[in-house]
Amino acid sequence: MENFGVILNPLYFDKKIVFDLLKYLHDKKGLNFFKIPEQEELLPDFIENYDNCKNVRLDCILSFGGDGTLLRTVSFSLKTNAPLLGINIGKLGFLSESSLAELEKSIDDLKKNKYKVQARMLIKAVLKRNGKDIFSSLALNDAVINKGRSPRLIDVSVSSNRRFVVETRCDGIIASTPTGSTAYSLSAGGPIISPLMDAIVISPLNPHVLTVRPMVFSAKDIIRFKLITSNEKSILQLDGQNSHMLEDGDEIIITAASKKVNFIKLSNRTFFQILRKKFHMGKK
Repeated sequence: MENFGVILNPLYFDKKIVFDLLKYLHDKKGLNFFKIPEQEELLPDFIENYDNCKNVRLDCILSFGGDGTLLRTVSFSLKTNAPLLGINIGKLGFLSESSLAELEKSIDDLKKNKYKVQARMLIKAVLKRNGKDIFSSLALNDAVINKGRSPRLIDVSVSSNRRFVVETRCDGIIASTPTGSTAYSLSAGGPIISPLMDAIVISPLNPHVLTVRPMVFSAKDIIRFKLITSNEKSILQLDGQNSHMLEDGDEIIITAASKKVNFIKLSNRTFFQILRKKFHMGKK
């Protein structure tokens, strides 16, 4: 491996330490680094603009930040078909495999083929209004319907494969992937699912009726949400981005995406070992 994409959290307070490390790896190990146009001014000149390098094939994309930065790196990965390696310089960094202190060793392991690639499911969300598709995008973690800043609850109808499941008054509802099951969905009381599975988790946000609980659907299902009554501030949000204002009667259709995103796995730590370490699962 010698060609690496780079994405950095622009809000990180000590960018120089990242730049110095990348320059060291560039000079000592002959690595080539490439950036997206949106970070042209953020990253130094020795990191080339990928769009100006037509014949370059990326071997891996390094995401410097926390889980939010890694989510924003997914589109770059899908565009280049390069696997992701998260370098945690954030807080929890649940999805990250490496750190600044470990990066040189991680690069050495990559060059020696001491790694695995894990494919993770994405969901596709389509927003329909008056029978027309007005927005469509992919998400690694989740698609969230939220009442926004209004104190009023919204009414959402849920169906699977055009069969009615439930209607609920709530603050909103989350459709998550197995990867996203340890994110917002978990905070809403949803189940933890192995990220190597294919499934769609539906978790209501503060439902008015306590018997409306999180549910797990097959990844082959077509999940349809219909906004029965809402307010002018209701929104659809994918992976904390791509916000769209919602109206009464809007439908949001959730399916498993045809594409998956690849993650680099360097260590032998299992998903459950990471849960125990980072979430203190099972500890008193």
